[in-house]
Amino acid sequence: MSVWRVILSILFPPLAVYDQGCGSIIIVLILTILGWIPGVIAALIILNNPKNRK
Repeated sequence: MSVWRVILSILFPPLAVYDQGCGSIIIVLILTILGWIPGVIAALIILNNPKNRK
């Protein structure tokens, strides 16, 4: 996980997970709308998942 992705997931979480698939974007977007902190946490978890690393 790069530093830029971490910064992006703090500023705008759905944009940080754009290459992880449509489902991830929708989940993070909904959590961000419900509250900024849950969206950030979800984005960091999705980006930190070893299965999703490229």
